[in-house]
Amino acid sequence: MTEMTLVIGNRNYSSWSMRAWLALKQTGIVFDEILIPLSRPETIEQLLEHSPSARVPVLEHGSILVWDSLAIIEYLAELCPGAGLWPADLASRATARSVVAEMHSGFGSLRRHMPMDCRSSWPGKGREAGVELDVERIVRIWQECLQQPGRKGSFLFGSFSAADAFYAPVVSRFLTYGVQVSDVASGYMEAVWQHPHVREWAEGARQEEWVIEY
Repeated sequence: MTEMTLVIGNRNYSSWSMRAWLALKQTGIVFDEILIPLSRPETIEQLLEHSPSARVPVLEHGSILVWDSLAIIEYLAELCPGAGLWPADLASRATARSVVAEMHSGFGSLRRHMPMDCRSSWPGKGREAGVELDVERIVRIWQECLQQPGRKGSFLFGSFSAADAFYAPVVSRFLTYGVQVSDVASGYMEAVWQHPHVREWAEGARQEEWVIEY
């Protein structure tokens, strides 16, 4: 297979990079990584060397360039259908795509007031207008997926999938800001946070020295 490179931002802060990275790790493909620190004077110039949108993540695969997290996951799912990024069942796959798309385009209050910060603890912070509604909706999504009849495994659709890659940064946020959730949701958060790929990402975040002030 042609060599792959994933361009990401800081592990501690870049939730979109985390999503694509987790999906790529799930495929088992060996890939190179370029990390561009965000919010620095040289960031935009460095990003434009790889990304037409000046954003991360970006997947470089030979002459193919994919520069959006959801597009990257769809590309990887086509390239590696055996990786299980989407559920095999048609109805489950439709639901998975819906909850991923909702995460991709929504929850603006949560993003704005509870930015990802894997290595910090800010219990009680970020509870601005709209955040509780976002939290309630996310927990409802998790519970509805986890309580589907016949579902087996600890993740939203059984085994770790694109849906879990997309909600892993939310798990990180809920832990950072001390968000209280139901027992079902709490069990899911524990499963995600203990997943080896998520642990690897979080450990990398802890080792970074860059700090972005919000």
